[in-house]
Amino acid sequence: MSGGGFSIRRYLRPGLKLPFCPGCGCYTIINCFLKAVWELGHEDLSEFAFCSGIGCAAWIPSPYFNADSIHTPHGRAIPVATGVKLARPELKVVVFGGDGDIAGIGCGHLIHAARRNTDITVIMVNNMVYGMTGGQVAPTTPLGAKTTTTPLGCFERPLDVANVVAAAGANYSARWTTAHRRQLTDAFRRALTGRGLRFVEVVSPCPTNFGRRMGMDAKALLRWFVEASVPIEEARNMGAEELRGRIVVGTFADRDEPGLLDRLREAYGRARPP
Repeated sequence: MSGGGFSIRRYLRPGLKLPFCPGCGCYTIINCFLKAVWELGHEDLSEFAFCSGIGCAAWIPSPYFNADSIHTPHGRAIPVATGVKLARPELKVVVFGGDGDIAGIGCGHLIHAARRNTDITVIMVNNMVYGMTGGQVAPTTPLGAKTTTTPLGCFERPLDVANVVAAAGANYSARWTTAHRRQLTDAFRRALTGRGLRFVEVVSPCPTNFGRRMGMDAKALLRWFVEASVPIEEARNMGAEELRGRIVVGTFADRDEPGLLDRLREAYGRARPP
């Protein structure tokens, strides 16, 4: 690897200021993702294409990454990314989105991308609310958490997205929090290699529209992530009540089964591109 040590500046467009609130986990996610890119030997992002929908996390790649990127309607980043990958299979196609974008509005697309084992990487930033639009309840909001639309506390169980994606057939599925920087970077590295669908859920602090309604600032949210996290190996031996309020972290699936491109080449007899 040439050009000195790691710096996120080599991958960002000059002169643009990141738009995130103080304490937002998107800063950590950008750092860990680009660190993984650097560790994999990419001097720039010329081999990547990024797709994102609507929401805070959708601003991570576009327009800030110095790369080709597409903003899509809310929840539609995955089908657009699938089209990009089919048209340009040599590119690493990466989706960034929030939990509302990926697991709420776009949940059907996520499930079917996992079922097809589509050859893209999906990174879901889970801040547990619809952060950009005012802090409404999301499909990932913890039971009892107060939001603008559940002022007495969320009464619905949260969707276990990383587990659902693994069960639906994705080659790789993992969950970490922004308090697990090294593990998160390693998960991004794994997600950027191999075939099939690679999914990383990142539990991330939103001090503005989640933390303040829960009485927690950014530091308190990170402490909660550390204290509430339980490795998946331990979670398998715990009951439902023991796991209530905990954040199960680790790798939910890691396999090497044929992806969508492999199936298409097999069906149509096309040779693998050089």
